[in-house]
Amino acid sequence: MNTSLGDRISGLREFRDLTQEQLADRAGVHVDTIRKLEQGQRHSARLTTLRALARALDVQLERLVGQVTVTRQLTDDGGGLIALRDAIQDINTLPGVLAGDNLEDPPAEDAWVDDIRDATSKYWHGYYSELAGTLPLLLRDGRAAVRESPTERVWRQLALVYQLAACLATQAGHPDWAYTAVEKQLAAAARASDPLMEAMAVSTLSWVLLRQGRWEQAQDIAVRKAESVEPSFLKSPPAQLAVYGNLLMAAATPAARRNNHDDAQQFLSAAEAAAVRSGKVSAYGTAFSVVDVRTQKVNISLAGSEPRPGAALGFADDVNVGAISRPVHSAAYRLDLAQAQYQTGDSDSALTTLLEVEEDQPEWMRFQALATSTVREMLERERRRSAPLRSLAARLGVEPLC
Repeated sequence: MNTSLGDRISGLREFRDLTQEQLADRAGVHVDTIRKLEQGQRHSARLTTLRALARALDVQLERLVGQVTVTRQLTDDGGGLIALRDAIQDINTLPGVLAGDNLEDPPAEDAWVDDIRDATSKYWHGYYSELAGTLPLLLRDGRAAVRESPTERVWRQLALVYQLAACLATQAGHPDWAYTAVEKQLAAAARASDPLMEAMAVSTLSWVLLRQGRWEQAQDIAVRKAESVEPSFLKSPPAQLAVYGNLLMAAATPAARRNNHDDAQQFLSAAEAAAVRSGKVSAYGTAFSVVDVRTQKVNISLAGSEPRPGAALGFADDVNVGAISRPVHSAAYRLDLAQAQYQTGDSDSALTTLLEVEEDQPEWMRFQALATSTVREMLERERRRSAPLRSLAARLGVEPLC
């Protein structure tokens, strides 16, 4: 049986031998919040509160919120999340470890590159189980490829595979694996002599740190790297503008979560200017356009200790959903929209939006803490809990209230 957020807080607090008052003091939150969570009177809390509690309990944020860490499908061909961990944390690549004799044969380079392109598409379509089944082999093939033919092109493609591994591991609730994958992405990008790939890896690392609750570091590294690759708006190629813009968007989210909304808006204003100049760009395993920046404005309006759902809905008026090129990105935007709708009292529209997202991205949605927390709030506060809401809660693993 799934444990509730209150059960996890209570268990960790008792393990740390803390009273509710002591935990409240360490976390800087009101003791009534902890009491209500542990007693089941509340079933969710703001992300800033959860982060403070996780730090006070000295545990990862993912463990506290009970994030899903498994994909739905099992594979019989050596794939899966544990195989992905083993491929990322390959012991044969460690200094001082003698590699075994059973080294992989190198793949046909062009076929491997095609497989990477297909894997990238799977990620942005939310096909996580399929990707978990193929990504470990792509990593093993990549190491064999650079061993056989260590060209800059091969190193660049291997960096893309590690980027995918970092993103999938983060989505699946394993940020420590993701951190290792980004380390290897950065090393491969350096071997490829590609500063923009290195910058894209820093953007990925910023996201990993964000998911770990390390918001100050997530913002700092993204800003510093953006400054180092800042383009000339008249001379720089679209790819440089896109990477620069992605770094600014990466910096905006942790800034907003730290309640620095003015800084976040400045980052996004600069990113939108870059997007206007670059046009739509697909490079380095991701995409960048004006609509990507505008969806982020919705997201940051909901961040921090005092979310602004009205402002989020205002920014949403400028978003052309049909122009969003990546299905997972479209789902993430609509999840933010549902949260804004619910916070402004439009529960019916919020539920409709959530059900639409689930229909489009059923597997992706199970990994989203925002989806489960929104549904918990709706179950907790709505007087009339409709059958569609209860059914959605059950599918997301949200325990029904007594």
